[in-house]
Formats: sequence, C-alpha cells, structure tokens
Amino acid sequence: MTQPANDSPDVHRAAVEGYTANAESYVRGRPDYPPELAGWLVDALGLGPGASVVDLGAGTGKFTPRLVQTGARVIAVEPVDSMRARLSAALPDVQALAGTAQSIPLADASVDAVVCAQSFHWFGSREALDEIHRVLKPGGRLGLVWNMRDARVPWVAKLDAIVNRNEGDAPRYYTGAWRNAFPHEGFGPLVETRFSVGHTGSPEDVIVHRVRSTSFIAALPGETRDEIDRAVRALIDDEPELRGKREVTVPYETAAFTATRQ
Repeated sequence: MTQPANDSPDVHRAAVEGYTANAESYVRGRPDYPPELAGWLVDALGLGPGASVVDLGAGTGKFTPRLVQTGARVIAVEPVDSMRARLSAALPDVQALAGTAQSIPLADASVDAVVCAQSFHWFGSREALDEIHRVLKPGGRLGLVWNMRDARVPWVAKLDAIVNRNEGDAPRYYTGAWRNAFPHEGFGPLVETRFSVGHTGSPEDVIVHRVRSTSFIAALPGETRDEIDRAVRALIDDEPELRGKREVTVPYETAAFTATRQ
C-alpha cells in the first residue's frame, strides 16, 4: 500500500493513513448515534434555525446529518481529503472545508457552536481549545461526542482486546488523555450526559468492518490486517450470541460533553 503524505503536523499519522486507506469500512462499520442526541443538540448546545455550527473533524459526515436536522447552518471541517470527499458527495449542501483543530479556516467569533464527534481525542490540547475559543462567539458552546462499545458485555470485551493490542501510540477516548486539555480558562466546566444505543446489522458490517475502520488498524500492513480479520471472525464463530447469525446488535454507550465559551 502506498502511504499518503502527511502534510500537516497537526494530524496524527494513523488518522491520515488509516482513514485514507479505509474510508469505505468507516462508512459501513461505524454505528449511528442515539436519537436522544437530537434533543441534546438543541437543549445543551442551543442549535436551531439561525444558529451556526462547526462539525470539527467531521470525517465522512457520519454525525453531520444530526447537525443539519437542527436547522442550523453547518460547516464541516476535515483535514483528510478522502474523508472530506465522501462527506461532500453525501451532503452536497454542507460547506466542507479543509482544516485542522489548530487551524480552523473561519473568522474570530463567527459561530455559535463547535461539535467534535468521535474526534476530540485526536487533537485535544490547549492549542486546539484556544482555536475553538477563537471561532466561537461569546457564550458559544463546545460539544464533544463519542460512541463506545459497551465492554461490560463479555464478547465485546474480547473484541476490544483484539483491537486494543494493535493501538500503538494512537490517541483513544478511553485513556482519558484528552481530558488533560481541561480546565481551560476560556471555557466553563465540562457537563457530561450519557446515552445508550445499539448498532444492528450483519456481523460483517457491524463487527468486521467496524474493526477495519479503526484508524490504527487500517494503517497497518496488509498481512497484519488479515490476521486481525481472522481473529475477529474466529471470535464471531466462537461466541453463541454471534455464531451463525445473519444480524447482530453491538451495544454502545454514547458520552456527550458540553462546555461554554467564557
């Protein structure tokens, strides 16, 4: 596999290489978000007609339709070209810009909210918060959202073990390292809300492609990725809840955080 160049030091190598190599698995394998988030976006972030919101680290636009549905003006910012192209093809009415969390191509105090869905762990730092603070209007809201497999379920914990042993130095939500960016003098305290959601589909889509869509796995050599595929399929064949099923549900928890620009 020819590795794409990483022209921006602000974007982790695993994100550029993995998401560029495997945007298709990202689309097929990533879970949707719980319907309760619609109310959270309106009530906690103040989104609605007349408001403007940045989808920062928007990827292929998995979360973007949730923002569009609020009636707010949505601006997607994504540094990986292949991901941004997917988003533009699926959502041609959404303005999609090349940029990073440390260099958002917008004017000072120009938007009402910034949302980072499945992305803040990649760039969570004081520098990123400084830049988010710059583009937010006074009183604007920062929203952070993550979907996580519910590892309290035994077979999910086994699946996570297969994934986690290949993570290398890639940033992850569960390590909590992203929290080191807080507290920040430009923002009030983080307020957390939790939801639950299931990702239902064929084992190939919701398990195999979900693992393939993990950035640091997609960036591995082909032979190593094949070994991981075999391990995941062996897990499916070994687990009574999964074996022989045409459709399965992977349980997820969604963690949503807000912070207000001071």
